Amino acid sequence: MAKRNVSGLRRSPLAAKIVIVAALLTVGGTYSAVTSALATQSSTAGYTQDQKDLGHKLFLANCASCHGKNAEGTANAPSLIGVGAASVDFQVSTGRMPGAASGPQLQVKPVQFTQAQIDAMAAYVSSLAPGPAVPDASATAPNGDVTKGGELFRINCAMCHNAAGAGGALTEGKYAPNLMHSSGKTIYEAMIVGPQNMPVFNDANITPAEKKDIITYLTYLQDHQSAGGNDLGNLGPVVEGLLIWLGALGLIVAITVWLGAKSN
Repeated sequence: MAKRNVSGLRRSPLAAKIVIVAALLTVGGTYSAVTSALATQSSTAGYTQDQKDLGHKLFLANCASCHGKNAEGTANAPSLIGVGAASVDFQVSTGRMPGAASGPQLQVKPVQFTQAQIDAMAAYVSSLAPGPAVPDASATAPNGDVTKGGELFRINCAMCHNAAGAGGALTEGKYAPNLMHSSGKTIYEAMIVGPQNMPVFNDANITPAEKKDIITYLTYLQDHQSAGGNDLGNLGPVVEGLLIWLGALGLIVAITVWLGAKSN
């Protein structure tokens, strides 16, 4: 009788739902624990109290009007609690922040702060909650595996940034930027913070060694010109074919005009 009851419970639709919910909770809890652990590993170490105090003053003077006095976020800008020092360093050191105007995407502009001031603001924001830290020079040095980096880039990044890192258009006026002038630190920070529409590639997705390989590949592209001559912005065969077609069409028109003038 007991065996029949157990068998009946296993066949019950409620039992199936319980199993599915338990599986989702287990997977979600595990993922949350892993990502939290990765975020906690990158915290506020290395910053002094003087840096945090200076950063707080700079934040109140330049950022609080949009992000809130306590970085809690407003209707005009998101919360910065938990974004980490890497996010601050990426946004401010590339001139994207402070933002000049609202739009589909923050634009790269001349940097408005010294590196010491950027470090101070990063120190303050990172003190609010654990988040990704600014990578050190050894993590961003372009001394990895170029071939492996190219493979990783084509698998994870090329659909937006183009296989040659030339960038590309996205939806609603947004775009993936050209990476041919980006430093190793900027590339690494973009991977771990996921700015704009970019997904986050933490160490569970792409390991630090693999990030180094990607940086090595992009640095190689930056340092080596196209062996085939003018690369036309590395925008691909469609652009190349269009230019060839327009050039050939223009040549045919010119020959036709010349022949018509000669016959007259």
